[in-house]
Amino acid sequence: MVSKLWGYFIVIGCLFSLFNGKVADVNEEIIKSAKTSFDLICQIFPILTLWLGITKIAEVSGLMNKLASKLSFVLKPLFKDIPKNHISLSYMASNIIANLFGLGSAATPFGLKAMESLQELNPNKMEASRSMIMFTTINTSGLTVVPATVIALRVMYESKSPTIIVFASIIATLMATISGIILNKIIVRR
Repeated sequence: MVSKLWGYFIVIGCLFSLFNGKVADVNEEIIKSAKTSFDLICQIFPILTLWLGITKIAEVSGLMNKLASKLSFVLKPLFKDIPKNHISLSYMASNIIANLFGLGSAATPFGLKAMESLQELNPNKMEASRSMIMFTTINTSGLTVVPATVIALRVMYESKSPTIIVFASIIATLMATISGIILNKIIVRR
């Protein structure tokens, strides 16, 4: 559905530019946006690669399991139907830690692995379990302490104060996470 919608936007935009004689402007914007996108990837890729490497080392070394056990006092009450030392808790902890540092792209592989392991525990494979829904809520709200990707973007675009957003980011994502968890609990009780 979304691909069709974007397809319509592109076709309508091209037709509109043809009728208004702005084809050259559209071509110029396409080239500029492609260059901007490439520059953005080149500047963010090293940051993501670094953090993905660090998280992979932490996973292989067992640090993620240790962090998961440290986070278990927070995770266990939220995920009561998951066995104590199940691997999904480790993947969820890794996802949450990556999100805490504003590395959504680095968090994604852990989130996918967490959902796969939660699906193994799910008695009804055709519906998401309560734990899967709660994890999706926490992952989507993305509690962030250090928004590294946003700070990198602000540095890239030469912001005078790239870290000024840290406090606002903490408050906004904390409120989103708390609200999501409360709403999830209310819906589950019904």
